[in-house]
Order: sequence, then structure tokens, then C-alpha cells
Amino acid sequence: MKKYLVLGMFMALLCPSCKQSLEEKPQGVVSSNDLNSPANVEKMVISAYSSLGNESIHTSNSLWPWGSLRSGDAYKGGDGAGDNSEWNDYETYVTNRPTNGITDRMWTQLYNGIGRVNDALLRVNASDATLYPNKVSRQGEMRFLRGYYYYMLKILFNRVPYFDENIPKTDYIKISNTDLTSEQLWEKIADEFTAAATNLPVSQTEIGRPNKTTAYAMLAKVRLYQAYKQDDNHALTSIDPAKLQEAVKQCDLVIGSGKYALAADFGQNFVAQYENGSESVFAIQYSRNDGTTYGRIDLGHSLSYPMNVEYGCCWQHIPSQDLVNNFKTDPNGLPVFSGYNNTDALSGNDFINTTFDPRLDHTVGIPGHPFKYVSNFIYQPSWARAPAIYGYFTSMKDVAAPNDGSFQRIPPFMSSSKNWELIRYADVLLWKAEALIELGREAEALPLINQVRQRAANSTGLLKKTDGSFSTNYKVVTYQPGVNCTWTPAYAREALRKERRLEFAMEGSRLFDLVRWGIADTYMNAYFTSESTKRPHLRTAKFQKGRDEYMPIPTNQINYSKGLYKQNPGY
Repeated sequence: MKKYLVLGMFMALLCPSCKQSLEEKPQGVVSSNDLNSPANVEKMVISAYSSLGNESIHTSNSLWPWGSLRSGDAYKGGDGAGDNSEWNDYETYVTNRPTNGITDRMWTQLYNGIGRVNDALLRVNASDATLYPNKVSRQGEMRFLRGYYYYMLKILFNRVPYFDENIPKTDYIKISNTDLTSEQLWEKIADEFTAAATNLPVSQTEIGRPNKTTAYAMLAKVRLYQAYKQDDNHALTSIDPAKLQEAVKQCDLVIGSGKYALAADFGQNFVAQYENGSESVFAIQYSRNDGTTYGRIDLGHSLSYPMNVEYGCCWQHIPSQDLVNNFKTDPNGLPVFSGYNNTDALSGNDFINTTFDPRLDHTVGIPGHPFKYVSNFIYQPSWARAPAIYGYFTSMKDVAAPNDGSFQRIPPFMSSSKNWELIRYADVLLWKAEALIELGREAEALPLINQVRQRAANSTGLLKKTDGSFSTNYKVVTYQPGVNCTWTPAYAREALRKERRLEFAMEGSRLFDLVRWGIADTYMNAYFTSESTKRPHLRTAKFQKGRDEYMPIPTNQINYSKGLYKQNPGY
């Protein structure tokens, strides 16, 4: 007791200084009003941008865990089904549940980005343009970013709650994910890009910011998705020609701007040396040696690296056998539409005795072939982590060579600071071609598809071995109606869909294409029937029509909403 009395007397003597300390402004704390200066508003805008790169190793903004693993392009990889088992649930579908923690984290990640945009927009809107001369451009940039975050949520979950900067945060709890119909939500997203296009400049001095044509490109993509009408069970019911016409119009604005062109070599899109080149319409800008411990690096692809000494971990996102076989060409150099899976291309002469599209070796690491454009850095079978389960291939587009200046170790993982393209000019050409084909104007689509194919044919320079030869027998030609094909509407549609798979394999878009076209269930179940004879882990896999087109609304989010959010069909 004496000790407590002495302590009390001592504290009483300190009271004057206590009062002074309590009245001092805490360090590291900022009020909301402090953030409204032009300099701090700019920082809030940058914070909204940073959400594009605020990925974890499991929540890539490239969307490969949702668009590649769930499409037949890729296996989960790693050490087996229990290694990142949430991804195994994605790949096989049957065990995918609303309680999947990665699904919940991705939802949260995207809404964190939207929250940052809304906060920044409130401050930008309230700024005096005379003191903040970038006001109009920044409004366009924030509308673009918010539209992009909502676009990702839409293709992942279909029905999601929509909040903008004008909705008080206290009202968020009153807004359900079903307040807007699917079409109304698409229109909200389209409005974001329309507003962005109005406010954005034709060019930006800082490359990472979207410009007017970037907004046109995303508006074209949204209109294309809108054209494919779905019912409440995700079945394709019709295709809207007016939305297709609008997609063509927006693509023409991008093409006609003269700002973009296909890269001379396909592989240049996936090497830091060529980033922000002519084909880059919009990309996540990563960095290293920027004053932070590891840099602002691409964590979303950090588990893709193979298991050799130069890397070390973790061999996930593995190209499927079906995907590798898909790159075969017929004796004339055209894609093989059916029968490409009759024999498997595995190694050695399998890639010499048959002809292939060069995009194969830009996309897939193959035993015995140079890896990531280093002629004497040869991919070895020992680099595969669990070949008995997933085979021997590995992913190429999303990794960097160990001698590349962008490469960064983040033990035990690997990463790089090379950009990741979210919109490539090839996308714009093929969006327009797709819309034209569905409009019955397949003849106009032909030269667009052939541009992409011709560039593929020209893309062998980075693939040479040390002696100047190739590990694969390449042969690609363009479509020449009356000579090597008959360019009917049905044939053109098949050619377009094949071209999208060849061009964008492993880039995270494939499943979303299948869902848009209304063929995801038939395509995926046919894939499981074929591929499960080679990969036993797929024997129980099954795509359930009317459910698996979209992810479930995370249980945590339904609980946070106190039951206001409604679960997607089938879950």
C-alpha cells in the first residue's frame, strides 16, 4: 500500500506536464481536413492507383487464379492438391465454397481499391481548379480506376453492391448486391469509362496514367460483355447488335488514334526491357530499387517460378497439356480446331515432328527449350515440383529471367518489377473482330485476326538456341479464304475464339471469355473428360451450369452485411 501511495504522489507532481503532453498533436496521425491540400489530394489519388499493385501472393490483379485455373489453360501446380488448396477448389470446381478465404480476400482487395477511389474523388471534386490544375484529369483517372475495379468484381461475382463517392459510408450497410440488375451494373461500369473518356487528356506525361483512348478501350470491352445477354442462371439468351456496334465504335476510336500498334515480337509484351511499348494500352506499373525493402513488385505472380537453383519456389500456375497441344498447327500453318489432343506434345521430337505456333514457346516453359529468352538457360525436367501430378511444363509470361534487371528475390519467393499488361492492343483488335463476326460482318474481321496471326508468325527471333536453331518446328500462316479456308460466319467465329486462346493464354482472361460466349459448361466438362485421363486429380472435377460461371459471394461478406447480400445461384 505504501508503494501505491508514493506512486500516486509522484503522478500528482507530474500533472502539469501531463496536461501539456495531452494537448500535443500526436505524431503519425493526420486529420481528414489535412488531406485536402492540393499536394495531399495528389497523394490520395496515388493511393487509389496503388491498389492496382496491392496484391498478395494469392490475389493477383491479373486474375489468373480465376481466369486461367478455372478455364482449362492451367493447373494449380505446387506440391499437390493440399498446397494452396483454395486454388485446387477453383480448378476442380466441385469443392469451391463461399467460405474460401482467397475469394473473400479478393473481394476485400477490390473494394479497398474502390474505397480509396471514392475518398480521393471526394477531395478532387471539392478542390479549387485554380489551385489544383489537374482536377479534371484526376477526376477522369479516378472514374477509370473505379470502373476497372468494378469490372473485375463484375466478371468474378456478377452481382455486387455499387458504392460511389456520393453515397455516405453509413449507408453502405443498406445497399445490397442485388439492388442493381446485372444489366444496370454493367451500365454503371460503362458510365465510369464514359465519364473518364470525357475528362481524360489525349496523352499523359506520366505513362502509368490512363488517357482518353485507354477509357475508350475499356468502354469497348464493357460494351462487348454487355452484348451477350444472360438470364438469372447465367445462360446466354441473346446477343445485342446495338451493344456490338458500340463496341466496334469504341475500338475504332482506339485504332484510329494512331497511338498503338502490335509489338514487333510477341515476346516483347512480357519482358521489362520493352515495357510501356506500342502495344501497351494499360498496365500495372511495378518497380524495384525505389527506396522500399523489396520494391513495388509483382507479388501476384510470385508463386509461378520453377524449382531450379536460380529460382527456388513455387511452381504454381502450370500450363495444362490441353493448352500445350492447342498450339499445334496443321500442315498448312493454320490452327487445329479439332483433334489437337489426339497425341500429346511432351518433350524432344514431339515439338519437331509436328508444327506449332511460336506463341507456344513464349507462353510455356518446355523441357529442353531455352527459358525466358536466355539461349543457354535451358529448362530442365528437374525444375518441375510435382511432375507425377501436373506434368513438366511451367509458366513463362508471368516470370522474369534471373539475369533480368527486373528480377527480385523475396525469400522464399521470387518476383519482378516488370509491368503486367491489363489491356494490350491485340485485345482491341480481337474485340473488334469478335463484334464484327457476331454482327455478320466476318469479312471485315478477317484482316484484324490476320494482323495478330502475322505478328505471331514473325515472333521467332527471341526463341533461338545458342546455335541459332529452334527447339520447336514453327509454322503459322494467315487465313486466306478460297486458298486455305472457307471464311463462313461459323468458321470465322471459331477462328476468333481460337485466336484469343492462343494470344492470351495464361494471362487470366480465358474463363471470362467462355462465360461471355455462353459455352463454359460444355467446354469445361469436355476438357475434364479428356484431361482427367492424363491428370488424375481432375477425375472428380465438374463444371455445374448455372452456378460455376461466377464465384460465390463470400460468406464473410454476407455475414458483414447482416444477411442483406444474396448468394449467387447454386452455392
